[in-house]
Amino acid sequence: MDLTFNKNEDHNRLLLSSLKQRLNKVKLGGGEKRIEKLHAEGKMTARERIDYLLDEKAKSIEIGAFAGEGMYAEHGGCPSGGVVVKIGYIKGKQCVVVANDATVKAGAWFPITGKKNLRAQEIAMENRLPIIYLVDSAGVYLPMQDEIFPDKEHFGRIFRNNAIMSSMGITQIAAVMGSCVAGGAYLPIMSDEALIVDKTGSIFLAGSYLVKAAIGETIDNETLGGATTHCEISGVTDYKAKDDKDALDRIKNIVGKIGDYDKAGFNREKPAKPTLDEKEIYGLMPQSRSEQYDMYDIIKRLVDNSEFDEYKAGYGQTLITAYARIDGWAVGIVANQRKVVKTKKGEMQFGGVIYSDSADKATRFIANCNQKKIPLVFLQDVTGFMVGSKSEHGGIIKDGAKMVNAVSNSVVPKFTIIVGNSYGAGNYAMCGKAYDPRLIAAWPNAELAVMGGTQAAKVLAQIEASAIRAKGEEVDAAKEQALFDKIKARYDEQVSPYYAAARLWTDGIIDPLDTRTWISMGIEAANHAPIERKFNLGVIQT
Repeated sequence: MDLTFNKNEDHNRLLLSSLKQRLNKVKLGGGEKRIEKLHAEGKMTARERIDYLLDEKAKSIEIGAFAGEGMYAEHGGCPSGGVVVKIGYIKGKQCVVVANDATVKAGAWFPITGKKNLRAQEIAMENRLPIIYLVDSAGVYLPMQDEIFPDKEHFGRIFRNNAIMSSMGITQIAAVMGSCVAGGAYLPIMSDEALIVDKTGSIFLAGSYLVKAAIGETIDNETLGGATTHCEISGVTDYKAKDDKDALDRIKNIVGKIGDYDKAGFNREKPAKPTLDEKEIYGLMPQSRSEQYDMYDIIKRLVDNSEFDEYKAGYGQTLITAYARIDGWAVGIVANQRKVVKTKKGEMQFGGVIYSDSADKATRFIANCNQKKIPLVFLQDVTGFMVGSKSEHGGIIKDGAKMVNAVSNSVVPKFTIIVGNSYGAGNYAMCGKAYDPRLIAAWPNAELAVMGGTQAAKVLAQIEASAIRAKGEEVDAAKEQALFDKIKARYDEQVSPYYAAARLWTDGIIDPLDTRTWISMGIEAANHAPIERKFNLGVIQT
């Protein structure tokens, strides 16, 4: 291997090491002292509950691990959004598990908590997966109630989704393993079956203090809404468990008896690993987001046997379109080529840029995959669409719109991995979050923004300098550089994959070597949901 490869490898392994360190910190939730307090109460943590519930040694993926990172500092932070979400297996059945983290503000709901819970429900609904709620929450975080309570995508949407999923026949099981108060009390009771842990679980619309203040009644929380009350008097819950493990064992038994599901019928053969070393990805991905590399080298380290059948190989070469298999599943890959390429006309095209011919090719390929019922995988490293008079006269907007139309109307499941840049309208055309990928993940070196940091900072610095000059003040070279540096630092923070993951613009930041697992488990989940509508592009400019 050459020196550049070694430097790239060192750089990317450092990014991976940082990712693991940050994940370890996130997994502590509200901190070791609060974990100890939870254990002293005879309770397991959210992550311990999920680990116990999921099949041992089976694969799982975590959704939104970095949700809330760097947000709500004035409120003490909200690690992982105060809730843990995983897709895994219970008794061999793929499920979504949602567990409130009581070490983070007693499991109270911040705005990002609501968004993450809705994302978990969205995954369950799209893929018709059973969903398990492990409830231990103090309800809405009152200091931010105006940002979590009344809107369409706020707290109340959770219960609406409970009702919709029930009508869809999606299994929902809730275990009340701690507090379950106020509006939050509806979640377990709108599930198909509800369990409650004796002495630690409680459900009520208003706790004892509020009852005293509201109607003058004196009563303790256990009598008001404990396990005995709801299992033997009110009939609100279906099972009383003696402790956390007993509740989780009961859930395992319930899930283990669920019947088989109707399948979408996606094609799968015996899985095979890539013949080329996957770990070489670390040396192939460049240190700088502006450097070139060959996307074919990455694809060969992600697909079974390092084999693929390329569609329109000599046309629209800044996008690679190919049929392949990932962990046995047939997939259609749409990937940005990051090398500068030469067309048959002798013209040079910039890598990572979508041209009219590549957009046209992608549109046709997406239509083919929909006709053949082949899931789509987008590998994003895109700087946007080509600009300039030649592109505009050639109809780049029209061709780009056709590609966006095809992505939007695709009925086969889509999966997006941001392996590098995700800039501007390129994010949209390559199936960014707004285009409903079943799962979307980023590698640690990824960047998401309207445009690259340097270009954006230059534009913003020029605007700010002009505004200062308009006031009659001088702006010398040193002051202009200081403006640029300040803006660039702020912009660099915002293009970070962690900034995106904190806001759930992606489902997670992953080790490149976990890419195959995410896509494979994602397609397996999607196979639970038969396709119910036909692919139709609607009206497009031809």
